[in-house]
Amino acid sequence: MLDALRAGTPLPGFPSDAVERARSLAAEPGSAPSADVEALPEPLALALLEGSVLEGRPALAEALAGSGNKGLAKAAKKALYRLRSRGVEIASPPRPSAAEAPRPVVTGPEPLPALLTSIDGTGERVLEIARPLRGGGVEAIQFLYSDEQGVQRLQVVELSRGEYRRVVKQATSPGPDAAVEIPHAEALERLTAAVGLNLRMRTPFPQGLDAVLRHLGVQARDVPLEIPPPEPEDERLAYEGHKLHEEPEMRGWLPPVAELERLAQKVDELEASPLALTMAQRNEEIIQAAHVQAQAFFAAPAMRQLHASRLWEMALHFERTGKEHPAQVARAEARRLAHGITEPPSRYAERLFEKALLVTMAQRAAPEAENPAEARARARAAEQQRAQSAEAERRSPGGIILP
Repeated sequence: MLDALRAGTPLPGFPSDAVERARSLAAEPGSAPSADVEALPEPLALALLEGSVLEGRPALAEALAGSGNKGLAKAAKKALYRLRSRGVEIASPPRPSAAEAPRPVVTGPEPLPALLTSIDGTGERVLEIARPLRGGGVEAIQFLYSDEQGVQRLQVVELSRGEYRRVVKQATSPGPDAAVEIPHAEALERLTAAVGLNLRMRTPFPQGLDAVLRHLGVQARDVPLEIPPPEPEDERLAYEGHKLHEEPEMRGWLPPVAELERLAQKVDELEASPLALTMAQRNEEIIQAAHVQAQAFFAAPAMRQLHASRLWEMALHFERTGKEHPAQVARAEARRLAHGITEPPSRYAERLFEKALLVTMAQRAAPEAENPAEARARARAAEQQRAQSAEAERRSPGGIILP
């Protein structure tokens, strides 16, 4: 039947309009709307269902498994079994046993708020989206995603409502790694953009992401962040850009490892210089070298845009946690970076590389290290640890390490 639909073979036993509709869907049955397929005569619908199985796409079978047409629903369940046997991931849970009641998702008008951590110095953060389950439970879906690569890790846990309330209370408690509550609709938009970045950067989807996206009704879309032009007060506010690094959420922000390596080499050259300088003069020379490297690093439009977007996101996080002035400074610096304003020099950028000097000096305090690169990496990690609690590393529910 499927071959006949695709080949245009006459099918006199069916209404001509139904045959035409089925032919239009037969080219890609895996993406056919389930309502359109269900409205067809059963043999034509079964042919399209078979086509979706041959394509290895479970969406149509998942939708038709709940059909009011018993024959079609039974065939769809068999199709899901065949797909699962071939290793295709199925979004809907396996058919429950008699001792286990199904837990379909409630489509209530008031979805639970989501959780979002602040962005870290490498552009990573955690987004958690909650879905209520019939019977009182909550499915918490956690995404670790990067502003350079998209979604990198995924975890799904089921909690009781009481457990979820405790999770929200703990995650949003004051502290440098505090998350904020965001509306469910905003969370879906952020996930849409993150997955769009996966496609643009060709980052492989983590296992299970396809199924979760189908559950949530999310489709990937590349949504570049648009930062508005600078405002009159931005130059005055951006003069305080270095103070952003004093905020607990940003103390661990550092340049990339390659920049740390380059700065360490420059410091080595300056300290080996034969010029007779006082300690104060030598230190001033080293700091000036760090500022020059900062200006060279932020001369690249891609780096300016990347840090502008991170500061724009941090401004929103500061606002949501009641830090109005740091939010204003972060927005001012973001607008200036995004639109290429380099005068006066960015104090945010200069302080970023001044912190890199601390890493370089820490490496010199570890002479036992055989590999200087390893020592610098450890020093970099130590600098980032200054922004974190002395307690054991905090993890979000389900085990994802908060950025």
